[in-house]
Amino acid sequence: MMRNIPTITRNLLIINVLAFLVCTLMGTDAMGGYVLNNVLGLHFFMAPDFRLYQLFTYMFMHGGWDHLFFNMFALWMFGCVVERVWGPKKFLFYYISCGVGAGLFQELAQFGQFYLMASEQIPEFSWTMVSAVAHNSAGLLNAWTTVGASGAIYAILLAFGMIFPEERIFIFPLPIPIKAKWFVMIYAGIELFSALSTTGDGVAHLAHLGGMVFGFFMIRYWQKHPTTGYGKSQGEQFFDNLRSAWEKRSKKQADSGRTTTRTGNADWDYNARKQQEQAEIDHILDKIRKSGYDSLTSEEKRKLFDQSKK
Repeated sequence: MMRNIPTITRNLLIINVLAFLVCTLMGTDAMGGYVLNNVLGLHFFMAPDFRLYQLFTYMFMHGGWDHLFFNMFALWMFGCVVERVWGPKKFLFYYISCGVGAGLFQELAQFGQFYLMASEQIPEFSWTMVSAVAHNSAGLLNAWTTVGASGAIYAILLAFGMIFPEERIFIFPLPIPIKAKWFVMIYAGIELFSALSTTGDGVAHLAHLGGMVFGFFMIRYWQKHPTTGYGKSQGEQFFDNLRSAWEKRSKKQADSGRTTTRTGNADWDYNARKQQEQAEIDHILDKIRKSGYDSLTSEEKRKLFDQSKK
């Protein structure tokens, strides 16, 4: 099964699982948190334990088995499709960038929280007192640690919804499938509502939204500049491979058909259907090269999506 998972998605799954296993082996601290998360998790930028590298390492750390499972399940479910469409380099760049962007959003949210707390507890609190208060609150601020791939995962969900907006998917516990674009909007709405809530559930909702925001602007930029950076050129490898695989499979089926016995009408219908399917795929791939992926109709995108799963 792992062989069928694209390279980057497979490696991300492996790295995240191995990192969590190392976390469990290294044990927990007096507060019950994983020791390694104190080093590689993302601390508040005004805390003494903050390091710049944590903006990258935090997304490979997790707080528990359930946290790891749901993130990796979503990565496998949607990452496989997005990576096949974009190619490995573009997919990895998007994943890491959105993870860092999510971390920056979380840092901004924590600064807002810190400023509000200080304003409520210290009379006549002002901007000039921020550094001094942070220094005196080092123990508290060091405890503000963020871990998890959720920010990058939410960006992948957004990418799937923007690439295949009309694709229908199931969401538990809904009994009927809904379109991917509504799926993304529902999740974004839930995160926004949760972020504005004052319940304080310990989940970095603004980091999730941050990943989606970074992902949205990145995809929009690529759509407007398809020939620059990771726009069009990186995705062409997927379509070239798709064409090659399709042609090889069609040739193999045609050669096999010549060595087997079929009734005349059945053989004619089979070959005609395959030739028509190949012509449609060739037309779609040529259209992508000339006008970009966004020029495809919903039906053409669906045909490519179905073909990528074969």
